[in-house]
Amino acid sequence: MRSMFLKNVHVVDPVASRNGRFDILIEGGKVTRVGRDLAVNDATVVELPASCLVTPGLIDIHVHLREPGQEHKETIATGTASAVAGGFTAVACMPNTDPVNDHASVTEFIMKRAAEAGLARVYPIGAVSVGSKGEQLTEIGDLRSAGCVAISDDGRPVATALLMRRALEYATMFGIPVIDHCEDPSLKADGVAHEGPVAAMLGLKGLAGAAESIIVERDISVAEMVGGHVHVAHMSARQSLRAVQTGKDRGIKVTSEVTPHHFVLTDEALRWHGGYDTNTKMNPPLREEVYRVAMIEGLRDGSIDVIATDHAPHHSDEKALEFDRAPFGIVGLETAVPLCLDRLVHAGVIGLPRFVELLSANPARVLGLPGGTIAEGGPADLTVLSPDTDVTVHAASLVSKSKNTPFDGWTLKGAVAATIVGGRTVFVNPQLPEVARAFSGK
Repeated sequence: MRSMFLKNVHVVDPVASRNGRFDILIEGGKVTRVGRDLAVNDATVVELPASCLVTPGLIDIHVHLREPGQEHKETIATGTASAVAGGFTAVACMPNTDPVNDHASVTEFIMKRAAEAGLARVYPIGAVSVGSKGEQLTEIGDLRSAGCVAISDDGRPVATALLMRRALEYATMFGIPVIDHCEDPSLKADGVAHEGPVAAMLGLKGLAGAAESIIVERDISVAEMVGGHVHVAHMSARQSLRAVQTGKDRGIKVTSEVTPHHFVLTDEALRWHGGYDTNTKMNPPLREEVYRVAMIEGLRDGSIDVIATDHAPHHSDEKALEFDRAPFGIVGLETAVPLCLDRLVHAGVIGLPRFVELLSANPARVLGLPGGTIAEGGPADLTVLSPDTDVTVHAASLVSKSKNTPFDGWTLKGAVAATIVGGRTVFVNPQLPEVARAFSGK
């Protein structure tokens, strides 16, 4: 593996308190030096355009890679290709595959496929319960030993408070969090859209924010009782945010994430294109403006720890069904960075250091992963951004195997320029010829 010398690049790394121009020397897949006016030695020099900046590799802790069992939607190879095109050097994949990742053999299969793909790092998340049926705990120790970094029954909530207690107790023994899809099934019923005027006007069955917050409050209470770490997945309700804030104030180990679609869109999107566009159907659903504003405030004030995509690819035939019957979810790996830069950084909601915290440093901290900072001796996982470059989203051109996005045709300010994993340049944006020339040495 050749060594690489990133010369006088703008580095944004809040963990290391860096926000300025530095040299980065990469050797043997690791960062060996970070400083100013370093000796090049025999490394290949990369001189990026002045408008680019380098961050620790972005980490998405909530994706669905669909393999094994649902390869018509996505595979580990196509999902990790989508990840690096989106600037993500690592992803954590949810267990609701077929079969469910409830056994070490499934975890090992995922790890093998990820190694064969050789793109983004993949960290599997194991199931809380066998088959994610909410009845019997999985062998959490075996899952951890095989490579799982957390447990979750994502797609379903942890079924009962008692099961959550046992899951937290065992997960704490192995130093991993329980990630919960917080949703009271009895209150959700067969709801498909946020309960409010838009759903009523379109004749869609409602799904109230309280269905989420009831389980968030339950989980925080159980985490307080046993001293475990609970992570709230894809938070969308302002009541949930209040519960998380209160839990943090009481010293409970609770963290949370929000998706770009929940802080960018509202349920008004359901009216687009004549209404019933299934690319606006996700769970939790897009909610009213006051909920969106609450998520923005949580990102601004530090209450929310992570931005995660909940990348949920579906085949076009599945999304072509009636709204009630179509599956929940959209792809997100390739649109996350432009949405975050455009709607958060350029809008003045947060600065670049907070952007890096939400998409790199905090994801690494929450799951105890390598990375999150550019550290000497650490993995050379880096994301190169061109924050002032305009990007137009073309669904048909997405690298992901599936194209289900509500952002088709949107023009946003902020692009991924390149992605480096373990010292290897695994993606260079073909729309940025200056960056391509920098990495090719021409």
